[in-house]
Amino acid sequence: MSADQMLARASAVIGERRQAYGDPKVVMAAIAARWSITLGRPVTPAQVILCMIDLKVARLAHDPDYMDSAVDVIGYAALLPEVMQ
Repeated sequence: MSADQMLARASAVIGERRQAYGDPKVVMAAIAARWSITLGRPVTPAQVILCMIDLKVARLAHDPDYMDSAVDVIGYAALLPEVMQ
């Protein structure tokens, strides 16, 4: 898969997830609130995204050929500036 194809796929996935789950800023803020309770310390929406990227990278380390994880890394990275606004 070419870089352009990966970016197009990531963009499509972002659109699908936005439709299924709603505004990423709202979703990541909700996850951050839950993780803050679980961890007993404040977690920001940006930290949620960074942790999700880390999760996907760990999965890629196990199976670098699993393109869904690579697409997810690209998608989460693309959402980071949006969530930080």
